[in-house]
Amino acid sequence: MPIYEYRCDDCRRVTNVFVRSARADVHARCEHCDSVHMTRMISRVSRMKTGQDVLDELGAPGVGGRPEDAYRDPRQIGRWVEQRFEDYGLDVPAETRDMIDAAREGDLPGPIADL
Repeated sequence: MPIYEYRCDDCRRVTNVFVRSARADVHARCEHCDSVHMTRMISRVSRMKTGQDVLDELGAPGVGGRPEDAYRDPRQIGRWVEQRFEDYGLDVPAETRDMIDAAREGDLPGPIADL
């Protein structure tokens, strides 16, 4: 289910058009001026970073550099803790899991946020 971008030939503003199938005929209409004179744009493409991409870019927590550098990316937070629990064959406590998940969403605990 693609979302296409169109530029209005009349007002020059961009409109996103949700299409149920890539094969469907698209009849774009400007959401700003209601014009049907639209030109399809080439949209930007992005890619999600893999865990390995993050490690390559920022390094593993605690390996080289300053320890606080390991926490520049929220996805890094908690990896070390999760790995230690796994190494010892233990489940991550619910409170710890909640803190890790919150940090990954950008809600950093005080001591880390202050770095």
